[in-house]
Amino acid sequence: MRVRPGKNDHKHWVRIRGAELWELKLIDLPESFGLDRRVERYEGKRPMGLYRWDLDGLLAALSLVLEDRYQPTSAKGRLALKALYDRLRTEYDSAYGKTGREPPDPD
Repeated sequence: MRVRPGKNDHKHWVRIRGAELWELKLIDLPESFGLDRRVERYEGKRPMGLYRWDLDGLLAALSLVLEDRYQPTSAKGRLALKALYDRLRTEYDSAYGKTGREPPDPD
């Protein structure tokens, strides 16, 4: 079954280059509607079109890597992935608002 975007699904154009792209390609992304294959083929010359579910998948994978729960990275790689995570999170939050993914207050 192939998932297709609906008429209200918005595509976000994001360019990923340099160390961010290099480190992203080193991550073993889970299968997510072909996102893993698109990242493998992506060269960074043009912006990549990402739907909401693509951003969700990338943010989830990057957060696991940054929390050292998924795949070890170097210190430089961690900085590049953190910068990419912050850019994607900003894009996501500006389009869809805060999602409540931050941990709740301990009060």
